[in-house]
Amino acid sequence: MTRLRPRPARAAVAGLVAAAALALTGCSATNPITTSWDYEASDGAGTTVGAVRALNMLVVTAEKGAPGVLTGALANDSSDDEDVTLAIGDAEPVRVSVGAGGTVLLGVSDAPPRYTTLDVPLAAVDTAPGGMTRLTVTTSSGGTVEVRIPVLDGALPEYAAVLEAIATPGATPTDDSTQDASEPQQQEQEQGE
Repeated sequence: MTRLRPRPARAAVAGLVAAAALALTGCSATNPITTSWDYEASDGAGTTVGAVRALNMLVVTAEKGAPGVLTGALANDSSDDEDVTLAIGDAEPVRVSVGAGGTVLLGVSDAPPRYTTLDVPLAAVDTAPGGMTRLTVTTSSGGTVEVRIPVLDGALPEYAAVLEAIATPGATPTDDSTQDASEPQQQEQEQGE
């Protein structure tokens, strides 16, 4: 003959299972899922100013006081063109026009043709590699945000090529760092015709 368990034991087991399920579910309720947040997937830092996202921003230089270059990207998520001003430390600000829904890659020489690229040379970097410097991002519609970005050298292979480009005579940074991002794009379009 089969013996049945008393009902109170079944109820107790069901109650324990329900309590365990609630306890485990509570972990995600009190701890937000961080993989759903925007984050910098590389070495640089970023910020959002209005509709413009500054992504993976960093400075590459050989040493403090040496020439350098700002690398990263500016993405405009709006349907209007945005004028962006970038100021690094005490260096002369750089003005960049980012088209509606467009992206401008900074300090990249081998980008696909669909992207606008712009060199942002720095005559002298005020921070040694391994430190942080200030980047001030101002947009025409979103105001101004200051973010601290890393300063790196050529210890990593992906930045060694950037340092080599700085050292070549054709890539020597100049004091006139005001450029319009639409100029390189127009040159690319003329070359493609």
